[in-house]
Amino acid sequence: MDVVIEVLILNKKHMMKNVWIIVVLFGLISCKSEAQQEEQKTMDYKVQKTESEWKAELTQEEFNILREAGTERPFSSPLNDVKESGTFVCAACGNELYETKHKFMSGTGWPSFDRAVDGSLAMSSDRKLGYERSELLCGDCGGHLGHLFDDGPRETTGKRHCINGVALKFIPKQ
Repeated sequence: MDVVIEVLILNKKHMMKNVWIIVVLFGLISCKSEAQQEEQKTMDYKVQKTESEWKAELTQEEFNILREAGTERPFSSPLNDVKESGTFVCAACGNELYETKHKFMSGTGWPSFDRAVDGSLAMSSDRKLGYERSELLCGDCGGHLGHLFDDGPRETTGKRHCINGVALKFIPKQ
């Protein structure tokens, strides 16, 4: 009987050790490396401002999304419903990013486009959720816009640019 109890105790200790190893590995995999973070900070963008300058110009929510790579709540952006012809520009610097004609209803809760204005974006990657995602940035100021996915309309590009509405301003066509 004592041997059985001892075996059970050893099995439990071994299982706890495996759990800790899995937790540590997941933490290492899901964290952004310092090199990735530095890559985004050191890229040369046309629009360069200090953190305090961005904070003075942007709302708290815009700063959180554009400069700290935050995410707005799904279905919270009034830009989800925009169908009027026009251009969506970066809320931080005014760079023309998307046109209404490339917008589609993805059902995800964020404004979605199948393509950007040529040359308007920069790309990076993030691992905030434990796996690598393609991050979309404003090509002029480096502001975080959202992410790129391969589940867009097959009849066009097959891509979905899933964009935070707070990162955009809409300019109707004149």
